[in-house]
Amino acid sequence: MSFDELQADPARTAEAQPSDTPAVGSTARTPGAWAALRPLLLRMHFYAGLLIAPLLFVAAATGLLYAGSWQAEKILYSDELTVARVGDHTVPLGDQVEAAKRAAPQGKVVAVWPAPDAEATTRVIMESPGLADDETLTVFVDPYTSDVRGQLTTAGDALPLRAWLSGLHADLRLGAFGRTYSELAASWLWVVALGGLALWIGRRRARRASLVLPDRAATGRRRTLSWHGAVGMWVAVGLVALSATGLTWSKYAGEHIGQLQDGLGGATPSVSAGLSGSAGADGGDEHSGHNMEGMEGMEMPPPPTADIGIDRAVAAARAAGVTESLRVTLPTEGKGYVVKETDKQVPVHLDSVAIDPADGKVVDELRFADYPLLARLTRFGIDLHMGLTFGIVNQLALAALAVALMFLVFWGYRMWWLRRPTKERALSVGRAHPRGAWRRLPVTLLLPLAAVTAVVGWFVPMLGISLVAFLAIDGLLGLAARRRPAGL
Repeated sequence: MSFDELQADPARTAEAQPSDTPAVGSTARTPGAWAALRPLLLRMHFYAGLLIAPLLFVAAATGLLYAGSWQAEKILYSDELTVARVGDHTVPLGDQVEAAKRAAPQGKVVAVWPAPDAEATTRVIMESPGLADDETLTVFVDPYTSDVRGQLTTAGDALPLRAWLSGLHADLRLGAFGRTYSELAASWLWVVALGGLALWIGRRRARRASLVLPDRAATGRRRTLSWHGAVGMWVAVGLVALSATGLTWSKYAGEHIGQLQDGLGGATPSVSAGLSGSAGADGGDEHSGHNMEGMEGMEMPPPPTADIGIDRAVAAARAAGVTESLRVTLPTEGKGYVVKETDKQVPVHLDSVAIDPADGKVVDELRFADYPLLARLTRFGIDLHMGLTFGIVNQLALAALAVALMFLVFWGYRMWWLRRPTKERALSVGRAHPRGAWRRLPVTLLLPLAAVTAVVGWFVPMLGISLVAFLAIDGLLGLAARRRPAGL
């Protein structure tokens, strides 16, 4: 939410608040905490909305595009993603991998994603020369015929369209410099949303229904404010959730969140693929294996080159209960196969196992139910933010939030425009709420508020830095205004 009641004229603002002048027959009393805090919220909400709103609008617009990319890529890449005809039997995964190798001989296979349903293709993931560090070459293979359906450059599970839109949303395709925009937007979104929510709920109103429904009888600025406040009321929780989950990807706040999560024992665990008896797995002594005395008659482990093959590895994983939307990472020196579930829709299936390539035994397993609570909540939050948890319903909800946020920004700027003091002057704009609101706060409220602000500013650095910049600019403007000759 942005701007909110800041667009009210000073006189109307005064009318909307409890009067500081005691009524006849009453005794004077100190204004309550809300009466003292509200002017400060108004001013902060105004400046945050005015200066950060463009970033929020861009984040919402790019997020809207990303929410639609899940369905768009199904259409755009239908040839690669789906088979021509569903057959009666699938060919072994090993044969599908060999077909992919023949189609892209320059690539090195690092992972295989078996077809998750009857109409889907198998993805063979390769490292290939000429690609960026975060990119791979994916070959799409028909699991019924081993025919190659196509090849695409991918980033994780994202096909080219979604990968491009993901970068646009994250950093405007500007790299590390562009990430500043998204972190600023995520850092301020929850502040603007919660501040606007408090201002809207604390506003005097004749009808309770106007809290959640726009006032259709209102006109002009009041009508715009009504839509701004009511819609903001509906989406505030969703915007705060987007802000919180978005910060987990950020550079500075994300590091602090990760450290806090680890400190609370909520780090996301991973399955161990290390093989016993391999130097790369356990960091054993460099002389191990040299002394063969007393080893006669003991069963020796298979040589490290032994490999049961991907089909038997997947069969072993399925037998261990890892069955849904599999992704198989091929073994490397000292490590075995890693087979993970990636079905993130409710109910989620995110178990994983490591398979010894020599004999097909499970060397380690990790169940999602055994994740720490914080790790599970983080997983759910990220997947909700990405539109995965509830599929198309989740994506539609994200799109609705994005559209609502864009309208909130538009309505905020419109109220600022309508409140300009001289409407005949096309270039004039609305005034900010008067300075000095913090001086009205009682010390018992000011000191805790300052302490909380400092802690939050440290934990979310882009919020703290930009807030200091706002205060410095505002202070300079106030100093210049006091030095300006009267009447100018």
